[in-house]
Amino acid sequence: MRIFAIYLAKNNGDMSNYNPQEIEKKWQKHWKDTQAYKVENSSTKPKYYVLDMFPYPSGAGLHVGHPLGYIASDIVARYKRHKGFNVLHPMGFDAFGLPAEQYAIQTGQHPAVTTAQNIARYKEQLDNIGFGYDWDREVQTCDPNYYKWTQWIFCQLFSSWYDKTADKARPISELTDIFSKEGNATVNAHGDENPVFTAAEWNAKNEEEQQQTLLNYRMAYLANSMVNWCPELGTVLANEEVKDGLSERGGYPVFRVNMRQWFLRITAYADRLLFDLDAIDWTDALKEQQRNWIGRSEGASIVFDVQGHEPKIEVFSTRPDTIYGATFMVLAPEHELVSAITTAEQKDEVDKYIDYAGKRSERDRMSEVKAVTGCFTGAYATNPLTGQPIPIWIADYVLAGYGTGAVMAVPGHDSRDYAFAKHFGLPIVQVVTDKNNTINIDTESFDAKDGVLINSDILNGLSVGEAKKGIIAKLEEKGIGKGKINYRLRDAGFSRQRYWGEPFPIVYRNGLPYLVDESELPVTLPEVESYKPTGDGNSPLAALTDWVNTPNGQRETNTMPGWAGSSWYFLRYMDPKNNNEFASQDAINYWQNVDLYLGGSEHATGHLLYVRFWTKFLYDIGKIPVTEPAKKLINQGMIQGVSKLVNVCFGTYSTHSDDNPDAKTNSITWVLPFEVKLNSANTVAQGSNQVFLHYPVDVVEYENGKPYITKELLENAKSKYPHLSDYEFATPDAVKSYIEEGQEHLFSDKVFLHEEVEKMSKRWHNVVNPDDVVAKYGADTLRLYEMFLGPLEQSKPWNTNGIEGVYRFLGKLWKLYNIGEDSKAQLSEEAPTPDELKILHKTIKKTAEDIDGFSFNTTVSAFMICVNELSQLKCTKRQILEPLLVCLSPYAPHIAEELWAACGNTNGILDVEFPKFNPEYLVENTFSYPVSINGKTRQQMEFALDADQETIKAAVLANEIVQKWMEDKPLKKFILVKGRIINVVV
Repeated sequence: MRIFAIYLAKNNGDMSNYNPQEIEKKWQKHWKDTQAYKVENSSTKPKYYVLDMFPYPSGAGLHVGHPLGYIASDIVARYKRHKGFNVLHPMGFDAFGLPAEQYAIQTGQHPAVTTAQNIARYKEQLDNIGFGYDWDREVQTCDPNYYKWTQWIFCQLFSSWYDKTADKARPISELTDIFSKEGNATVNAHGDENPVFTAAEWNAKNEEEQQQTLLNYRMAYLANSMVNWCPELGTVLANEEVKDGLSERGGYPVFRVNMRQWFLRITAYADRLLFDLDAIDWTDALKEQQRNWIGRSEGASIVFDVQGHEPKIEVFSTRPDTIYGATFMVLAPEHELVSAITTAEQKDEVDKYIDYAGKRSERDRMSEVKAVTGCFTGAYATNPLTGQPIPIWIADYVLAGYGTGAVMAVPGHDSRDYAFAKHFGLPIVQVVTDKNNTINIDTESFDAKDGVLINSDILNGLSVGEAKKGIIAKLEEKGIGKGKINYRLRDAGFSRQRYWGEPFPIVYRNGLPYLVDESELPVTLPEVESYKPTGDGNSPLAALTDWVNTPNGQRETNTMPGWAGSSWYFLRYMDPKNNNEFASQDAINYWQNVDLYLGGSEHATGHLLYVRFWTKFLYDIGKIPVTEPAKKLINQGMIQGVSKLVNVCFGTYSTHSDDNPDAKTNSITWVLPFEVKLNSANTVAQGSNQVFLHYPVDVVEYENGKPYITKELLENAKSKYPHLSDYEFATPDAVKSYIEEGQEHLFSDKVFLHEEVEKMSKRWHNVVNPDDVVAKYGADTLRLYEMFLGPLEQSKPWNTNGIEGVYRFLGKLWKLYNIGEDSKAQLSEEAPTPDELKILHKTIKKTAEDIDGFSFNTTVSAFMICVNELSQLKCTKRQILEPLLVCLSPYAPHIAEELWAACGNTNGILDVEFPKFNPEYLVENTFSYPVSINGKTRQQMEFALDADQETIKAAVLANEIVQKWMEDKPLKKFILVKGRIINVVV
């Protein structure tokens, strides 16, 4: 570093006194020793709560992409503190869940041990960057003192029901009181449809019967449902954890299976989650994602008879007006009636298709629109209005969890149904046209929501809107349907078959769930010999019979999902040490909710939907005064890595047989320029013909700016990157039977790589460690540079080359303060000039406007311009340079503190009032006029804007340059346009 500093001094001015590593450690220690960031829960100041989505502590630690949002939130927190706010800016760790458990399994250590180590590493890295967190408020979701209250919230959910009339959650005790006095006929509850019973019938039920009934009403309930089951991970996954039929974690196959699970009735809040989006300042894109995920639609529920079978099929349709065009039905492969109605002739084909569909995630099935697959069951339903038999098919584009898991297919007016009908040769009937009856559906469906009904008996001639109302009335009159609102949103699965999660506060007696007594919370995780998933649907906890069997019943052995603890953590930060409640009412009433929340858009339909749900529930039961967790939310973009890739093989090749693991394992066909030693750890998929190796960025060399590797570089890298042991440089002899004549030139001792911008990830070996950047340039440089890269919301690639410019800027700033050998700034007490005041107040204005508008990159540019201009003026004025430090402090707190102290200030800079912008200093009192002689500019002269024409004229005509170009010719005309030009005509 010293050599680097000397180099910069030679080229960019003397920076030798600016030692960021020494300065930053000094002030980080000072802030810690003085508890500079400690926050109180009461203040005469206005409150401001800024929050980051807390990370899960992976073993890889932070890379430079992770701090992007943290730096932005830290800037806002520090700025608000300068503006006189009492600022809460906490940090914690989402430490339960699948990633932490998988990392522990990989390392062979207990999740608690690896999680603690990873948290310590993260905290060290975060402190190294100089974040202003109040670490006294740290939360860890795996801490029993924290998850006690996660369990407590689950208890409240279990003990509540949703009253649709009151549109809120209410205690289950109020429901049982209604049942005992009135029965359930007047109860308008969200949940499963229940047979009507009287008060007498309720009171006659025994304990088990009553508890079984209440499960149909509870906000937390048990049910059998199709879930995403991943055998390799040994657990159920949420939809957002599955992509392309594989788990996001590990890339393992995921199957749809029917399991008994805990669910939370998030669907009870569907309308509130949807409509309340209008009242919060979140990004339009994110709100639209949530609207689509909730998927509110109005239509009708219609019942179809199944020929030869007693059970009926209920469908939900947003276009009941098109019922006369329903020519077939499609059930989800998982629909409960499939096995009952499938004919013997079709059973084998149906079973094969069910197996195929079970290997695809719901997300894949919803998003894929091109592939048409399906299978006929052999059964027929009856169109309830036409009386015509219609075949019943199964297809994976219908989901069991959406609506009823069945659709009436109207191919003439739905593109998916149309493609299905065309593919399988099913009839297509047109029942909607335009006003002039010019629509032809020979080549595509007519999906417009407006039109006129045809071929529809009683609906003929009606508009779509009129027909919808008319057909719903007809269905209700005949008792075969009714108007209904449906949602794409489904109740949230809440069971995970793994060890590393919150235990449920539940015991079972006679197969029914009961809460443990509140005095028993937290139900803590026991020690286990193996925390690896069992793969058979049971949690590792199920093997602990001494823990499972209690005097009050058998414990629930599943654990809660990772999102449980993250659904309310913003509240715990308000009062994290409270042992008596999740947070005191005083603290909750003071902080209310988050003023600014920063995090990734990937959480739009996961965490951000769940935290809104839990917030509304806690509001309903009177525990918090707000219905939304955050007033404003910003999604930061990604800092991307630059990967070095090389095409390692093409053509086809084979792996060794599982039956004969000792067979030749590197039997490659075409391999260029590497030979791939295939083994069980190799990620190259069998049958691939284009494979790219992501090469570690720190073991390449460059020639004319292009990265390359050699055999020697590859061998040297293998000790550091074991995955490279699967690769060898290929030679013509090694694959001579597979190359064409004349292709030997493809083999070289030097192989050039190509670069590609993609997500920064340890998996792609393109990670840049912030510790390395801080060690070389300092934390302030890192903070400024990450903001300087571009708008916060946009993704942008990391370019280490650009960071040196930011480092040099800080050196130039340092030089402004004339730090002497006594470490004191040599400042002038003279009054600033108008030019100096203008530069400062332009910067004050820009800084405040940009931070308030979350446009951080342009502020960094403004700082650079300001320092350049002050350097040119050789400004040393205290009245200019001290306020500048306060502006800079949110971005570069260490150098700001050091220079503030060097200026002779004994108070820290953190609470210094942000300088007030004075617009008068930006008002232009003079103007530099271009002076033209006969239309050609010959001179530039500055005059006061309020100077009269005669004064200006006299000065211009007396100017030596003007006189020269007038050439002693008499003045014909003198033209003055105030604030623009002067023209002398001779």
